[in-house]
Amino acid sequence: MNDISPACSPSAAFDDPARWRDRRVLITGGMGFIGSTLARRLAGLGADVVVVDSLVPDYGGNPFNMDGCGGPGGRVQINISDIRDPHSLRWLARDREMIFNLAGQTSHMDSMTDPFTDLAINGTAQLSLLEICRQHNQGARIVFASTRQIYGRPRYLPVDEKHPLDPVDVNGINKIAGESYHLLYSKVYGLPTAVLRLTNTYGPRMRIKDARQTFLGVWVRAVVEGRPFEVWGGDQLRDYTYVDDAVDAMMLAMLTPELEGKAFNLGGDRVVSLRETAEILARHSDGTFSTREFPSDRKRIDIGDYYADDTAFRTATGWSPRVSLEEGLRRTVDYYRQHLAHYL
Repeated sequence: MNDISPACSPSAAFDDPARWRDRRVLITGGMGFIGSTLARRLAGLGADVVVVDSLVPDYGGNPFNMDGCGGPGGRVQINISDIRDPHSLRWLARDREMIFNLAGQTSHMDSMTDPFTDLAINGTAQLSLLEICRQHNQGARIVFASTRQIYGRPRYLPVDEKHPLDPVDVNGINKIAGESYHLLYSKVYGLPTAVLRLTNTYGPRMRIKDARQTFLGVWVRAVVEGRPFEVWGGDQLRDYTYVDDAVDAMMLAMLTPELEGKAFNLGGDRVVSLRETAEILARHSDGTFSTREFPSDRKRIDIGDYYADDTAFRTATGWSPRVSLEEGLRRTVDYYRQHLAHYL
């Protein structure tokens, strides 16, 4: 798409319908947490959005996330399909100008108990999508959602893009493969791809029935149900990205050609400990919590302290978080107090 120019300012990229009107967009994992939030935003700006999601129970897709967005006359077409099916994917991707590739298996524990499924989703299916674009749609711009987990236990903080990649679980290894395929296909075949390494994204529509997506979901569910939640350890340092800020970043990545063939970290508004995070959540929800030792089975794949240096992405795009942790947690709790039954 030669008529996409670099974003002059964040607001121009996020909010100007002229940049998105009638753009043919595909979102893999589009009924999941981040994908549905992105789909709703782009549809509201006039884009022609196709979402594809397998709705496999353990992976985060939820029909309620797209409630009211599909159907006759809607700006979002919903296709229930698995990205592991190359025949379906070929048909879906053939005419799309923009592809936000968000489908993936996110559970670190599941990747250790079922590594081959993790490989199929986070590795083989990613390669399949790129091959389909290479053969049938070389002009499609692709933004791939990667993860901080690829760095493993930080050797220094904050973690920048030069940090060694040394994951502590199968999920991290397969996510390295997925993003490496995207960068290779950009370098060798000229596919316009960019990679964002996400960290602790949270907000409305995230999975809260278990910790497969984020521990914050388990905490939020507990306070909404009036139960205390547990903090394992408490001193670990983290940064968090509110989902709307992550969507802003993905839209900017799609609109900024200078990012092609590169991977960028995405962080949050500040660094806090798990205990401080729990205190903020409790304060804004009237919740309570207790602390306990980190379970031994989880500790083997815990990365300890982590927070990102995302200077490169901020410099290239002008992005910065617009939602504070306090405000983001308040919005999240309010959402689940209204819609809890759809996420259990």
